[in-house]
Amino acid sequence: MMNDKRKALGRGLDSLLPGKPLTPVPQPITATASANPVVTGQQEIALDLIDPNPYQTRRQIREEALHELAESIRATGVVQPVVLRPGQNGRFQLVAGERRWLASKRAGKSTIPAVVKQISNEHAMEITIIENLQREDLNPVEQARAFERLSREFSLTQEQIASRTGKDRASIANFIRLLKLPVSVLEALESGILSFGHGKVLLSLVGFPQHLERAVHEVVGKQLSVRQTEELVGKLLNPETTEQKPEPQVVTMDPNVREAQMTLECSLGVKVEIQDRRGKGKIILKYGSLEDFDRIVEALAVK
Repeated sequence: MMNDKRKALGRGLDSLLPGKPLTPVPQPITATASANPVVTGQQEIALDLIDPNPYQTRRQIREEALHELAESIRATGVVQPVVLRPGQNGRFQLVAGERRWLASKRAGKSTIPAVVKQISNEHAMEITIIENLQREDLNPVEQARAFERLSREFSLTQEQIASRTGKDRASIANFIRLLKLPVSVLEALESGILSFGHGKVLLSLVGFPQHLERAVHEVVGKQLSVRQTEELVGKLLNPETTEQKPEPQVVTMDPNVREAQMTLECSLGVKVEIQDRRGKGKIILKYGSLEDFDRIVEALAVK
């Protein structure tokens, strides 16, 4: 079951951790025994000998999820060992498994099963970032920073990052672009006030600070959907003309002209429209059949 789970994680940690662990050490390594030479492989390590991962990408851990994991560990123990690397003065540095480490502390455990590996700083950073990305529990900004860090510190192309993480290259590009947004907008994305979809749409306003500030205010205040945000951004980038078209002037018909129009309608038996502008204009006769047409022609024919 554990192997199936690892296969689902893209490359999986096995491909990032070369070599096989040595035979497990039967006795746990405690603080009193930490002066002994470090033995690599799977073993029980005292929780108080483990230092946090300095390359951790994830900044937020849901309290509810951590509590549930702690309850599970309290009942059945840690199923999958954490990954450590030897530190200084007999201590260890966490590489992968931060939530299991924190939950074990909360569950009241004194030790945790761990695989100890000799890993370089660069490799440790890569493992940490990719493990978190594969778990898909990072918020949009954490993912963006992880992708950007892989690109900047490892000189990986977006195609290479996509291959290592199992993500789509276009998605990686969109995540990295999020970092162009102002700090205030990034904070809203981190806290969940804005979604990844909102962030992508708001990128169109990066060059228009006032529009961006207004858009974020409306999106948050009115809880606009991504679709509604697209419409809002479109209006801000292409504002509709505020000038109202002049309303057509209502021309009061001269009583004499009105009387002439009515006389012609009675005489010809068709709709008549007289357009008079200061003594100049035109008379429009509207017919609805050939009979009407013939009658008009006959009435207007010169005898």
